[in-house]
Amino acid sequence: MCYAGRMPRLEPFAGLRYDSSRLDLGSVIAPPYDVVDEQERSRLAARHRANAVHLELPQPDRRRGLDRYQHASALLADWEQSGTLVRDAHPALYPYRMTTPEGRATDGVIGALSLDPADTADVLPHEQTLPKPMSDRLDLLRATRANLSPIWGLSLSAGLTGRFTVSAPPAATATDDEGVLHELWVLDDPAAVAAVSEGIAASPVVVADGHHRYETALRYREEVVGIEGGGSGASSIMALVVELSDDQLAVGTFHRALSGLPEGLDLVEAFSSWFDVTRAGPADERTLAALAEAAALALVMPSGAWLLTPRDGTAEAAGSALDASMVALPLAVLPDHELEFLPDWHQVGPALGSQRAQAVVLLRPVTVAQIAAWARERRRMPPKTTYFHPKPRTGMVFRTLDIPAGAR
Repeated sequence: MCYAGRMPRLEPFAGLRYDSSRLDLGSVIAPPYDVVDEQERSRLAARHRANAVHLELPQPDRRRGLDRYQHASALLADWEQSGTLVRDAHPALYPYRMTTPEGRATDGVIGALSLDPADTADVLPHEQTLPKPMSDRLDLLRATRANLSPIWGLSLSAGLTGRFTVSAPPAATATDDEGVLHELWVLDDPAAVAAVSEGIAASPVVVADGHHRYETALRYREEVVGIEGGGSGASSIMALVVELSDDQLAVGTFHRALSGLPEGLDLVEAFSSWFDVTRAGPADERTLAALAEAAALALVMPSGAWLLTPRDGTAEAAGSALDASMVALPLAVLPDHELEFLPDWHQVGPALGSQRAQAVVLLRPVTVAQIAAWARERRRMPPKTTYFHPKPRTGMVFRTLDIPAGAR
C-alpha cells in the first residue's frame, strides 16, 4: 500500500515527570479531562495537592488574583521549582503500557507528534467530531504552554510494538482507581529512538482519541509559529501512538441515550422503518447483560428491550454498515430530543430507572479491521463510534512547549 505525502513524524522530548521518590504516583495521576465530572474532580483534587487534575481542570486562585488558566500555569511552575516535577536530562520517547486487572495489555509510545503541515498529511482524523468549544483547551494551552495529556494515535505500521518494547524495569508505575496498571519507560538511546520514529513514519497515524486537543494544537501553532519560527515547541503535540492491531486494542462503543421526547411517541414504530424489531425481553439486568455479551444492536426502554436487525437498503441509505451510521437514520426524523453517549452498558439501567433517559440504543463495537479499512480509505466514522479503553492517565509525563521536540 502506498500513501501520498510525508509520513507522521514522532520526536523525543525532555519530559517533565513527578518525582516518585517524594510521592505516590497513584495519588497524582488523573483520567483524561473530558471523562471527569465535578464530583470526580473534587475527589481527585482532595487526594493530593499536586494531583494532575489541578492542571487539567483548574480553578481560580482568588487569593493570588489568578484566573483558572493562570493558576494552572503557576502550579506547573511551582511544582517544577519545588522538585515535585523533575525534567528528564535528555530528550526521550516514553514507552507506555496499560494492563487491565484481567491481564490485557496495551503498549504504546509517547512522543512529540509533528504539527507541521508537511508532516500532517498522513495524520488522519478517525471520527467526525461533535461541535464543542475549543476556547477552554486553547486558553489552557496558551497559559501553561504545555501538553498536559497525550492524544491517542493508532499507527498502521505492522510490527511497530516490537520497536519500543523495553526489558528494563519501568521508570514509573501507578495503579488507577479501576485497577489498571500504568507503566512508563524512558527511551533515550538515539539508535532506539530513531528505530521507533522510522517505524511510525512508515505508515499513517489515525487520531483515535483527542480530536479536539489535536485541532486546538493546530490552531495554537498557527498563532505562534510566525513569532517563534519553525522550531517552536508549539509545532508538535504530545501523543501516545499504539499499533493498530487486535492484540493491542480493546474497542468499545458509545450507546445512544434519548431524552426529551414527547409523551406517547412509539419508538418501536419509528425504528421499524429501517430495522426489523424483535422483542428480546424485559429491560432488566439479566436481559441487558445478555444483550451486551452478545454485542447486540438493540433498543431498550423501561417497557422492554428489542433487537434491531437492519433491513435491506438500510446500510446503503446510511452510507455505511456501521451501527452509528444506521441508527442515525431513525434518530434524524424523531422530534427534537437530547442525546447522551454512554460508554458502558451498566449505565443503561440506572439511566432508564432514574428517568434520565427515555430509551437507550445499544450499539455493537466496530472492529480493528473496520477502523483500519476506514483509515486507508481516509474516511471519518460518525461521531462517538468508538470508545477505547483503558485510557492513558494524565500525569505520567508532561511536555512543555518551551523546549522544542528533539532539542538537546
